[in-house]
This record gives sequence, structure tokens and C-alpha cells, in this order.
Amino acid sequence: MTDSPLIRVLLVDDEPLAREMLREMLQGDPEVQIVGESCNGREALEAIRSQSPDLIFLDVQMPEVGGFEVLASLGKEKIPYVIFVTAYDQYAVRAFEVQALDYLLKPFDQERFDVSWQRAKAQLLRDRNGGMDQRILALLEELKAGKNYLERLVIKAAGRIYFLETNEIDWIEAEGNYVSVHSAKKTHLMRETISSLEAQLDPRKFVRIHRSSIIRLDFIQELQPWFHGEYRVILKDGTQLTLSRNHRDKLQEAEAQSTKLKDQRPKSQDQSFSNCHNHRYPKLKPISHMRLPFRHKSDPPVKLQGYNVPQ
Repeated sequence: MTDSPLIRVLLVDDEPLAREMLREMLQGDPEVQIVGESCNGREALEAIRSQSPDLIFLDVQMPEVGGFEVLASLGKEKIPYVIFVTAYDQYAVRAFEVQALDYLLKPFDQERFDVSWQRAKAQLLRDRNGGMDQRILALLEELKAGKNYLERLVIKAAGRIYFLETNEIDWIEAEGNYVSVHSAKKTHLMRETISSLEAQLDPRKFVRIHRSSIIRLDFIQELQPWFHGEYRVILKDGTQLTLSRNHRDKLQEAEAQSTKLKDQRPKSQDQSFSNCHNHRYPKLKPISHMRLPFRHKSDPPVKLQGYNVPQ
């Protein structure tokens, strides 16, 4: 590609060390021009529109605006080629293995980087004016349609990496740009915003009840009326959370979706599910609908009307 224009590259990652590492790995190639660096999604959108890069090294997980949102915010004619960069082996990595130009799973070395970089250069050589790879557009449409939800989380702690099935999550708490994932009285810290994680969880099983908390629907024990139309949510382990007025409709809608999902499951699967979980929690029997009327704090506690909780 010595007679071709330089490949214009944009580096997008909220970690300065990650951008520095990408810069160092590219510096020995005379065919590349780094046109900019962005530390968040909003800066990336501005840089893409102003610099028109050929290729972006794009971090999947960033505060406020992540890699998916960056691409979804661009018109099709504006989207360059993308190599995704992520520290999390979750649904994004599995999807991009087939759909994307390439991905880099942190931490990666020079050898793995060179494989990805040469693949990108070969693609640009085949189609210098190709614009956006149609495989990524197809993936974006699939993501917008909500066809893929997380089945497990990757937890990194004390130098170890292990998996947590989403059906083992009890509730999730926001901690700035991190979240605390509570499961069976254990707490796992993840570098992920609560809004980003909410978008990746099945809304028929999980619901956001407050700006700082998400709960698994079948882990709710009861609701108690509180001040100003809010409710106290009592979980099966005794945890008390707040259902804000702004999220009451979400809870009612999620309960309806959950009931529909259970109605569609074969009876044999329901029985198997019940047997599997009877050792931990009593089975909850859904009824047709749930209503959350405004109640005064002095009123007696109420059971969640979307379920019959065994006494």
C-alpha cells in the first residue's frame, strides 16, 4: 500500500494507558496516520465527523456513551471500519467474532495486535472506498432489535477470571462507572455503568427500579408503600431497596413480560425449572397482572400483587 494514501486511524478508549499502548504498536508502520484520540464516546463522535478516519480502534465499554452507542449515532455513510477493543468476554465479543472486522480482547500483545492490524489493512486494500462493513450494520440492527441478551458476566477479581450466570444475579447496584453485582450474599465489582448493563440484560427477567439499582424479578418478596408514591422493595434475602415513581411503570411492564414468557415455556421445562430452584427459594406463581396504587405510609404492608407468595 506504499502508493496509497495513509490509513487514517482514530483511537477511542477511556483509559490513557490503553491509548498509549495502541499508539506504540502502530508507530512502526509508515502507512498509518493517527488523526486523533478520544477518551469517551462523545469526543469520538465529534472526531469521527470532523476527521473522517478510515479505521477506528473503538473501546466497547466507556462511561455514558459506549462503543455501540457511538456507531448507532452515526449515519451509515459516516461509519468507518472498526476494530473493537474490550476487556470483557461477554456477548459483544461472541457476536463480533463473526460480524465485525476484528476485535482485540484486553490484555493483548504485539503479535495479536499485528494480526488484527494486517487484517484491517488487507480489507482497506480490497475496498479503499468501501465505507462501512455491512456485517457491522447487520449486527447493529440485531442489537437494536434486542435479540441478544447476556447469559453470563465475566468477573475479574484477585487476578482471576470467572463466569457468573445471569440467572444467579439477585440485584445490581450502581457505583459510579462501576456496578456491584449481588449474588447469593456475595458481591462482585465490575467496571460497567448500570445503564450499559441494563441494556444487555433480558427485560423479561430484570428491571431497573431506581437510577442506582436493578433487580431480578423473581427475587422480589414484597412491596411496602413509602413516601411520595415510592415503594420499598423487599427482596428474598431481606435487602430493602426503593422503587422510585419514575420506574413504577417499568416494573409493571416487566412483570407482564415475565408472565408472558412463563406462559410460553413448555410445562416440562417449568417443572424442571421449579425442581432446580426449590432448594433455594420457594416457587412464585404469577397471576394475570400487577397494579401499584398510591398508598399512604401508614397503610399496612402489601404483598407484590404480581405474585402469590407462599406463607
